[in-house]
Amino acid sequence: MQRRIAALALVLLAAPIAGCATGSDPPYARQFALVGAGGQSLGTVSAWETAGALSLRVQATGLAHGLHGIHVHGVGRCDAPQFTTAGDHWNPTVREHGLNSPKGPHAGDLPNISVAANGVVNETLVLSGASLASIADADGSALVIHAAADDHVTNPSGNSGSRIACAILSG
Repeated sequence: MQRRIAALALVLLAAPIAGCATGSDPPYARQFALVGAGGQSLGTVSAWETAGALSLRVQATGLAHGLHGIHVHGVGRCDAPQFTTAGDHWNPTVREHGLNSPKGPHAGDLPNISVAANGVVNETLVLSGASLASIADADGSALVIHAAADDHVTNPSGNSGSRIACAILSG
């Protein structure tokens, strides 16, 4: 009986880390502020490393309903309102854009996020082959949300439209 209780206790203690899929971040996750084009706070981006990947949880409010392209950009700057200071997509392997492109993807290409009708998003994305150290090079990096869905093929940004939100992922 004591062994069963001890085993159950271990399972329950592991739940917060395993619970990343249910909305909780591991205790070692780093938090970054997500800002809108008007400079207003929209929420946070949490980042933590897993085996061979970087997990990014976007928790935000005030975004337009629907699908939005989201990418890691190669410069850690988020100067509103257009966030062009974030540079192009993070692309150290010099590939073309798109998760569905035969010549891609960029290392910073991610699946679209879905914003609910009330403007809320709470999604975790996984950037394979990345780490906090790899995106925190000399000029840093930023996570940028675009106005429209990414078609995952068209170079250089999947026809995902203007940049509407940004989080600096380094520093």
